[in-house]
Amino acid sequence: MAISIYGREMPDTPAAIAASTGESISWAALDRRSNQLAHLCHSLGLRRGDHIAILMENHLAYFEVMWGALRSGLYLTTINRYLTTEETGYILDDCGAQLLVASAALSDVASGLAEHAPGVRRWLMVGEPLEGYERYDEALAQHPGTPLPEQPAGGMMLYSSGTTGRPKGIKRALPECSIEDADAFPVRSLLRDLWQFDRNTVYLSPAPMYHSAPAGFSFTAQLLGSTVVMMERFDALHALECIERYSITHSQWVPTMFSRMLKLPTADRAQFDLSSHEVAIHAAAPCPVKVKEQMMQWWGPILHEYYGGTELNGLTYVGPQDWLNHPGTVGRARLGVLHICDDDGKDLPPGEIGLVYFEQEEMPFRYHNDPEKTKEAQHPLHPGWSALGDVGYLDEDGFLYLTDRATFMIISGGVNIYPQEIEDALVLHPKVADVAVIGVPNEDMGEEVKAVVQPASGVDSNDALADELMAYAREHLAHYKCPRSIDFEAALPRLPTGKLYKRLLKDRYWGKTDSRIV
Repeated sequence: MAISIYGREMPDTPAAIAASTGESISWAALDRRSNQLAHLCHSLGLRRGDHIAILMENHLAYFEVMWGALRSGLYLTTINRYLTTEETGYILDDCGAQLLVASAALSDVASGLAEHAPGVRRWLMVGEPLEGYERYDEALAQHPGTPLPEQPAGGMMLYSSGTTGRPKGIKRALPECSIEDADAFPVRSLLRDLWQFDRNTVYLSPAPMYHSAPAGFSFTAQLLGSTVVMMERFDALHALECIERYSITHSQWVPTMFSRMLKLPTADRAQFDLSSHEVAIHAAAPCPVKVKEQMMQWWGPILHEYYGGTELNGLTYVGPQDWLNHPGTVGRARLGVLHICDDDGKDLPPGEIGLVYFEQEEMPFRYHNDPEKTKEAQHPLHPGWSALGDVGYLDEDGFLYLTDRATFMIISGGVNIYPQEIEDALVLHPKVADVAVIGVPNEDMGEEVKAVVQPASGVDSNDALADELMAYAREHLAHYKCPRSIDFEAALPRLPTGKLYKRLLKDRYWGKTDSRIV
C-alpha cells in the first residue's frame, strides 16, 4: 500500500517521530515531500534502476529521501555517517549515484566529496548548505507534491565491506511492480504475519538508519501504516524512557543494547512503564544465552530473533517459546531452505558443523562490480544456493545454531568490521613490517578490534609506537574500525605459502590453547 493512501486516510498521524525532541512528520507531509523528491529525480532524467544516495545522521528527512527513491524505481544507497570523505566518495562513485542528499551536520565529510564522485550531478544539503550544495528544502519546493504518473518500486543497494578491503555493494533485482503492490516486498509479510505490524503499531528504531535492518524495517513498517519512533543514537536509559513516552508496541535491537540496559541500576530500570511493549525483535549477532534469559525475565517472553544478511538470501526466525525450548538457536528457515555443507559442498547431517547455505531457485543478489565475490558466495554445485560466511549446525528439529565465522569478520556491538581493510591501512605505515587484525572479547560490545603488529626492523615496540599507529589509523579509517588496542609480536605466524595463520593469534585471546598450524 502506497503512503499516499495513509496521507489521505490519516493525514495528521505521525509517520515518523524523532525520539529526543518529539518532532514528527505526518503521513500527509511525508507523502508530499517524498513526491517532490521523486519529481526532482525524474527531472534529472533518473529512471528505474538509477541510483541516488544519502549521507545523514538519524534525521526525519531520512524518511523523505527513502520514500522518494523507493516510489520512483530508484536504488538508494545509505552511507555510513562515520566514514571518511575518501571512503564515502568511493561508495558514491562505485554505486553510480547521480544525486546525493547530505546533512549540514556532516559537513566535514561532505565538503570534499565532489573530487571523489564526478558522476554525482546534483548535491543537496539539509540545513545550511556548503559551497557546491543546494538547500534541500528549496530544491524540493520547485516540484509538485503529487505522485509521478508511474511509481515503479525501487530498492536499497547497501554496502558491506569485504575481506578484500573495499566495501562491496549488495545488489538485488528491483521488484517488477508498482510501489502500490506492497506484497512484492518479502520483508513486509514477515512484519505483518510474524509480528502483526499494522496501523496501530508504534515501532522504536534505536539504531543508525544507514544500517540495513533499521532502514529496511522502518520502511516496511511504514508500508504497513506503522509509526516509526527514531532515536538519534542509542542510550540505554533513554530507550526505556521512549518505550513509556511513546507507548512503543514493537522494537528492534542488537545484543549489545540488551547488555547495556541490563547493566543499568535496578532503580533506573524499574522506573518506566513498559506495559505497551509487545514485540522486541533482535538480530545482527547471536545473543548470549544468559543475556537473553535475563531479558526474558525482565520484559517477559516477547523477544523474537531472526538471522539473515543484507543480501536477503535467506532468513531464519525463532519466537520466544521456541527459543526457551532451544536456547541459543537463531531459529528455523522462513525464507529459503537451510543447508549445512562441508568444504566440498556436500550436505551434512544434523549436529555436524559446516558452512550455512540458503537455497533459493536463483541467486537472489550479486556484489556490485565484483563477479568473483559473487561467485564465492555461491554453492559449488548449486548456483541458487548462497552463503554469507557463517558456520553452524542444525538440530533434529531444523533449528540453526551459529558457531563461528568462516572468515574473521569482527562483530562489535552488532556492527560488522572487516580486518583486511584495517590491515591494508596499517601495513602502509613505515614502522610496520606485518600486521594482523582480529576480534578479541569485549564484555559490552561482544568483540573489539585489536591489531597485532610486527614492527619494522630496528623499530622498538613500545607505548609511543602504539600511540603513533593509533593516530595513523584514525587518519585513514572511520573511528569504529580503528583498533582499540595494539600488541606487538617479533614475527607473525605465516605459513610457507605466505598465508597468515590468524587463528593462532585469535585463539590466544579467546582462551584456546590447542591451536596448531595445519
